[in-house]
Amino acid sequence: MSQLFHTFVYQPIFNALIFFYNIIPGHDLGVAIILLTILIRAILYPLSQKQIESQKKMQELQPEIKRIQEKYKSDKEKQGRELMNLYKEKKVNPASGCLPLVVQIVFIIALYRALEAGINFSQCTDIYSFITCPGKIATGFLGIMDLAKPNIILAAVAAGAQYWQTKMMMGAAPSSSPAGDKADFTQVMNKQMLYLGPILTLFIGAKFPAGLPLYWLVMTLFMIAQQYWITRKSGKTTS
Repeated sequence: MSQLFHTFVYQPIFNALIFFYNIIPGHDLGVAIILLTILIRAILYPLSQKQIESQKKMQELQPEIKRIQEKYKSDKEKQGRELMNLYKEKKVNPASGCLPLVVQIVFIIALYRALEAGINFSQCTDIYSFITCPGKIATGFLGIMDLAKPNIILAAVAAGAQYWQTKMMMGAAPSSSPAGDKADFTQVMNKQMLYLGPILTLFIGAKFPAGLPLYWLVMTLFMIAQQYWITRKSGKTTS
């Protein structure tokens, strides 16, 4: 499994990074990271679209889900059956967003490894024969920062962008509930991730080389634009 990941996921991504670095005037690693991130997000667009649409449908069903949970709160078995009937009637699969998420995580890991290899480049291992080996990679970005060193400002911007993206993903979830009504597990997790995700991004980004938060920032901005487009498109379709 490890060898398959290395050959079919990591190695193509790493070679794409080297390719972009070679063809960019001035050989700017930061610009190469941006182009690579956009390329990967474009390839994963269909999966991301499926995930966003699934989450949007689940958000739209929240009032009905809450009603069923409240009506059958003393009968969990009946509650489960009614929820499954609701999902079947509305043609919604609550687990349909899981596979796209898993695939994206695999690519995120490969991207991180490729960035790490590019920043700490020392030899031409894993480079395809038709890709020119740069010999040495300069780690500057537009002459304003060294991507091999941590950058707290870039990490903070990346964390802020992730907060914005998570807020968008949560959508129009109910902001309040009747007295005594306990928030469901998903809602609690969403609220925790709204703050936990950006905090982790800030902490990790401030400790690791700046190439990582640069990638994370570009990826998040791409996801924000994609999410806005998909939501707007689906809104026009249903109106």
